[in-house]
Amino acid sequence: LQTRMQSLQPDPKAQYRSVYEALKKIVLTEGFWRPLRGINVTMLGAGPAHAMYFACYEKMKKSLSDTIQHGGNSHLANGVAGSVATLLHDAVMNPAEVVKQRMQMFNSPYKSVLTCMRTVQKTEGFGAFYRSYTTQLTMNVPFQAIHFITYEFMQEQINPRREYNPRSHIVSGAVAGAVAAAATTPLDVCKTLLNTQENMALSSVNISGHLSGMVNAFKTVYQLGGVSGYFRGVQARVIYQMPSTAIAWSVYEFFKYFLTKRKLEKRT
Repeated sequence: LQTRMQSLQPDPKAQYRSVYEALKKIVLTEGFWRPLRGINVTMLGAGPAHAMYFACYEKMKKSLSDTIQHGGNSHLANGVAGSVATLLHDAVMNPAEVVKQRMQMFNSPYKSVLTCMRTVQKTEGFGAFYRSYTTQLTMNVPFQAIHFITYEFMQEQINPRREYNPRSHIVSGAVAGAVAAAATTPLDVCKTLLNTQENMALSSVNISGHLSGMVNAFKTVYQLGGVSGYFRGVQARVIYQMPSTAIAWSVYEFFKYFLTKRKLEKRT
């Protein structure tokens, strides 16, 4: 839904006024499973990407917190640790995101993940999978900085003892995801344009070939949609990120608690 709603020059048959209308229209005209196209490639990359992501975050957070604010919780350390962890995460997830978004576009010519990967590699080269990498980082570094700072701040407010408390992890994760998602929507719109290379959108502003670079994407989005163009799909983005970050944090905190508890039990 997010990819479709962020389309700057959509086909008349793929114009949506709300998240509900988009979902209903896609299901009725393109089939029940259409909104889930490309999810398999996302799931394939998500495991190793998130493992590196949380391992890097935890290690850096502890090291930096001890250096900046000994024994305390430093928001600066949380933000920096989240930003560095993003570099590893996006190196794995960026190609998966390119494939997923191309498969989710209206009238997508790709029948499967492998077909999409082969065609993109053959016609545009390996670089196409990383064309939006710098944009992804430009978006995700502030996203993750805001995300982690908000999560840790929320934990300080509703779970000051930092005990394992599933409800507090879900609420903190959802709020952190919503705040970070809303703040970085303009960057996400630019990333979607770079990933999908919408032909109708690019030809309408006389761009031939492939659009590349964050600055060019920002200019093109403004030419096509003005200031409001930067916030296309903000509702879908927030709705998508809230459960996503809530689930990620609750699962992470559960395994952190479970493994720490087992480690302590072995010692005693």
